[in-house]
Amino acid sequence: MATAGHVVRVGRIPYVNCYPVYGAIDRGIVPLEATVVDGVPTALNRMMAAGNLDVSVVSAVEYARDAERYLLLPDLAISCDGPVQSVMLFAKRPAEDLGGRRVLVSRSSMTSAALLEMLFRQVWRSRPTFVAGNAEVSDVARFADEEHDARLVIGDAALLLRGRDDDELYPFAYDLGLEWKRWTGLPFVFAVWVAQRSAAAVDAVRVHEGLLASRDWGVGHLEPLAEQAAAATGVPQATCLAYLSGLDYGLSYGHLAGLTEFYRRLVVAGQVPDGTLAFLPAA
Repeated sequence: MATAGHVVRVGRIPYVNCYPVYGAIDRGIVPLEATVVDGVPTALNRMMAAGNLDVSVVSAVEYARDAERYLLLPDLAISCDGPVQSVMLFAKRPAEDLGGRRVLVSRSSMTSAALLEMLFRQVWRSRPTFVAGNAEVSDVARFADEEHDARLVIGDAALLLRGRDDDELYPFAYDLGLEWKRWTGLPFVFAVWVAQRSAAAVDAVRVHEGLLASRDWGVGHLEPLAEQAAAATGVPQATCLAYLSGLDYGLSYGHLAGLTEFYRRLVVAGQVPDGTLAFLPAA
């Protein structure tokens, strides 16, 4: 049960990539005595920072930005070891030739934006002008309306745009998970689950247990989740299944190596304070 007088609030990103973690909870297969709150990554980051959520999935950068506030939930993350498929830079010219050009950046994910800027600085050796995009993340039809030479697209919209048959608008496409793997040889962790250090331990551990149980059900039932994803997004079911199958929802030593290397580079660049990883006691 929740701590007396307190309703536990748990954040969820409403993108397809979270279906395997919350699918069994949504279906009533795994009980979760909490209120689930939907929001894009940056919205959940803000709610956690303000103390308005007890446990949530957040951008990996959000943990590094304020590690003293949070505890990581063990063995739970959204990671890839190669292509991620849903975090893409679509460009009208090669990335190396985008210096001084307008690159529209989805600010829905701090981690994706930070990784993109890192790749431009250290891999592509190019310094574009980053501009916040105005089109909604799901509004692929409006992408051509804004003046730009490239754009960062994340989530379900990236899956839709990857599936287009023509490449007239964007002849160059870069999967940021794959670019990180080529560069470092490591997995990349885009999102983690965290609890407020101030949250009641019994509540956080109980939510962690529920999320792990739901995750375990989800990774064993990707086909119905892919069918749900296809109905929600219009992306072909086979594409959704391949996408979900390519993600990892654990947080192993390999994932932690990729995560800490990303954090190390952010610290060197002065973008986050130096810190340590602190975990909630394992469920």
